[in-house]
Amino acid sequence: MNDPFAAPPDDTADTPAPAEHRTPSGTMGWLFEVWAEPKGRAIEVAPRTWQVTAGVVNVAVIETDEGLVLVDTAMRHDGPELLRLIRTVTDAPLHTVVYSHAHIDHAFGHGPLLAEAAERGDPPPRIVAHRAVMDRFRRYIRTADLNTTVNARQSGGPRTWWPRHETDIFWPDTVYDDTLTLRIGGENFHLHHARAETDDATWVWIPGRRVVCVGDLWNGVCPNAGNPQKVQRYADEWADAFDRIAAVGPDTLIPGHSMPILGAATIRERLGNAAELLRHIVAHTLDALNAGQRPDTILDTLRVPPHLADLPYLQPLHDRPEFIAANVIRLHGGWWNGYAADLLPAPREQLAAVLAELAGGADALAAKARDLIGDDLQLACHLAELAVLAAPDNTGAHEAAAEAFTRRFDAETSFMGRGIYRIAATTSREALRTLTTTRDSR
Repeated sequence: MNDPFAAPPDDTADTPAPAEHRTPSGTMGWLFEVWAEPKGRAIEVAPRTWQVTAGVVNVAVIETDEGLVLVDTAMRHDGPELLRLIRTVTDAPLHTVVYSHAHIDHAFGHGPLLAEAAERGDPPPRIVAHRAVMDRFRRYIRTADLNTTVNARQSGGPRTWWPRHETDIFWPDTVYDDTLTLRIGGENFHLHHARAETDDATWVWIPGRRVVCVGDLWNGVCPNAGNPQKVQRYADEWADAFDRIAAVGPDTLIPGHSMPILGAATIRERLGNAAELLRHIVAHTLDALNAGQRPDTILDTLRVPPHLADLPYLQPLHDRPEFIAANVIRLHGGWWNGYAADLLPAPREQLAAVLAELAGGADALAAKARDLIGDDLQLACHLAELAVLAAPDNTGAHEAAAEAFTRRFDAETSFMGRGIYRIAATTSREALRTLTTTRDSR
């Protein structure tokens, strides 16, 4: 059977996802088409100010009279490319690094820059972050295997490097709580804390240049305020952060991913629309929770207003509105899904076995799943998954699951959703290969 997205190797080496997973045919999908445009470039967005893109992560590079200020540093394996790109536009020494947040793709790529500073005899650069970055780094060490598994599932790529020891991390030497102003090269850099995609986010306002550096507060797609496999996000406070950024009146916005935004009016419009989207999702969710609705009903009834849904920079290519609503539910209403039997549930395999027996066997469940694929893909996936759980060695169950989840993968736009559907389809495809090989060897 041809596998359109064969499982990647289980590789903990520090390597990027292979090229076939960086296109719309792979799990990363259309998201990385949006983020690919500035890759491998240093774009001068204001005098002595560049958006440098190593991999798919943007680094803000600001040259001052005392040296360079970097907001973010990309991934560890992007460090050599980041250094090369910076040195195509400036030879100034590195003075300060600011982490917009502690995600693996934003705070680990400056090893080559630090080594260069030592070789040149430059003073050690300062590293600045919000205080919560320290806690995130410590959580990363405790959950290294979990995070490498989740990231591989999301991206469709191999398991990548992850910090496992304190020595793997470039720890901040300066932390702050709400706001901090740095005076560098005669210029002010105003750091502001926000809770948004993370609880440790920093956006940096440089008034003398009318430039704001926002990290992952802006990605050029629907805000990543949901993410089914990661820790809590903060949609309400993210909307507030959009308002505060717009209020300072920047002419240039350097995002964590995607192209820079130029022009005060454009920045204000886009941030305002993104804030409206988040507040719409929050209002829908809280209204429904207050009305006693269950989480599945809340997600199923969520609708984004057309004037927001049609905007190219709010498309559900990374996260999606339903996932954001689920995170609002988790924040305000806990993790229980509203069904009493699921509070302390029986193992799903046992439930599946009983349902399969009632239906006439796993083959009957699988057949019904295949019948539904063209009419109700959501329900088809439920039945196919139950068939596999009821009879893990049943080829018909795996055939139905592979087909249903492949169709679901093809129809899904979000990076988060595609990764999960890909794993479901691939798992059944691998099971079919194993079952076929075992059968043929008898």
